[in-house]
Amino acid sequence: MHLCGNPFYLFLAVFLIFNLQAQKVQRPKLVVGLVVDQMRWDYLYRYADRFAPNGGFKRLVGQGFSCENTMIPYTPTVTACGHTAIYTGTVPAISGITGNNWYDNEQRKEVYCTDDKSVSTVGSTSSLGQMSPRNMLVTTICDELRLATNFKSKVVGVAIKDRGGILPAGHSANAAYWYDNTNGNFITSTFYMNSLPQWAQDFNNKKLVDQYYAQGWNTLYPVNTYEQSTADEKAYESKPFGAAAKGFPYDLKSYTGKNYGVISSTPMGNSLTAEFAKAAVTGEQLGADNITDFLAVSFSSTDYIGHSFGPNSVSKWEKTSTSFSCQPTMV
Repeated sequence: MHLCGNPFYLFLAVFLIFNLQAQKVQRPKLVVGLVVDQMRWDYLYRYADRFAPNGGFKRLVGQGFSCENTMIPYTPTVTACGHTAIYTGTVPAISGITGNNWYDNEQRKEVYCTDDKSVSTVGSTSSLGQMSPRNMLVTTICDELRLATNFKSKVVGVAIKDRGGILPAGHSANAAYWYDNTNGNFITSTFYMNSLPQWAQDFNNKKLVDQYYAQGWNTLYPVNTYEQSTADEKAYESKPFGAAAKGFPYDLKSYTGKNYGVISSTPMGNSLTAEFAKAAVTGEQLGADNITDFLAVSFSSTDYIGHSFGPNSVSKWEKTSTSFSCQPTMV
């Protein structure tokens, strides 16, 4: 069948059409990647009747897309491997992140996934900042974004866990921040910078952790209405607030100014993460220009609570439901 006297003109016309279409693509100013650590996909439906009707999870599912058959077969299903798989699309055998810890045959010792003794802590006097993404052998979507924009995009990772903030943000991130449980501050390492930016120092100086401790932790609904959860107190729970703390409500005032690690096992750990992430958006002016930026946020407290109280506990549901209690703005 003869369609055109000169196939070159047909090719040129098609090229021009696609070129014009490509020019019309509007790039997002800011992409926000959210990981809720130890949240199973079925929680979206199991607890749907108690999610806020106009925001949070229901907004994301109702106004977005739910890809329910997107599975990457890998083991072990721990934080480091999971975050790396999500952001790289590959498995531990390729990424090099084969666990939170693993034994290194060449070094003949156990290695932590983000451990890097060649860098120093920034924002604290502890050693918890000697971390970087150097053990990861592949690039993340954040790295690819930086490459695609000739490193004009800004990429920031935020989490309570160092591995939750570092691994998603990748090798070329402008910054990754994680929580130091010795002083209640968000810190980083010299892999990224030599001193905390002023906005991060200002945030740390607020000591929001102590304010959260003053609030304590009680259930959002009457405790006897949690029909999809186990009983409030079970024998196998690890009692992160002490042996005397036997179920809701939990009084946390005694930890004020003394123990900054307990916050991770409460919903306020995620609230603290969200507040720091919002401060990063403002402080780094993420999304302020027409070059796409990326904010990678991981909510770690769900995992701490799951380990302490169990995956079907009232405590775990409370953390899952409140992870997205804010009203996210889609950009």
